Amino acid sequence: MIKNIIAILIIMSFVACSGSDSQEEEVPDENKATTKPSLIYPTNELLCTDNPLEFSWSPSFDEDGDVISYEIQVATDLAFSENFQVSTVTIPSANFTLLKGELYYWRVKAKDSKNLSSDFTSVWNFYSQGEGITNHIPYAPSLISPALNESVLNASLNLKWSASDEDGDLLSYDVYFGTSTLPELVAENITETGFNVNLNLTETTYYWKIVVRDVNGAETLGQTWFFNSN
Repeated sequence: MIKNIIAILIIMSFVACSGSDSQEEEVPDENKATTKPSLIYPTNELLCTDNPLEFSWSPSFDEDGDVISYEIQVATDLAFSENFQVSTVTIPSANFTLLKGELYYWRVKAKDSKNLSSDFTSVWNFYSQGEGITNHIPYAPSLISPALNESVLNASLNLKWSASDEDGDLLSYDVYFGTSTLPELVAENITETGFNVNLNLTETTYYWKIVVRDVNGAETLGQTWFFNSN
């Protein structure tokens, strides 16, 4: 009888010990989020001429040694909804093709292999360059009348010239006229290719020149011409 009681106690003790061991579970280490990256390029408020454009940021660090990936978002509004582009990469850089002449915003966050993400970086903006405009300066004006060093008998005279522009732009003219070799401005932004001047009746040498300007502000200074009054 005593032997049976001892055997039962041993069995109960063994079961109790086994149950205690089965309830002790290993608690895994808490997964820590990777560090937040920092934006590098394009810098804030930069005018970017490259397209496609390469974006770069500083690499993140994961204390647990997890594999890190990055999500980069690019859009033309702060809500990241208009012209939105997103990419997930494993290196701290990515390329995007952009619309031209737009203000863009971008941000990045890091994520470990257990899908725990860092916060997004601050938002930076930049500008994509628009379409280039080619404009040629006007050709130098050509003398029509009076001829160079011509003697003029009248008390008034119409100065005449011609000018052209490769782009076909509308042209305007500044007229310089006087008895000095550095004639003074007497008319500005006229659109006619002729200008009336009054002359002295005494023998005098007059000098004049024309500045040609297109609608884009490109201008060409003509040479100085001269004639004589008698």
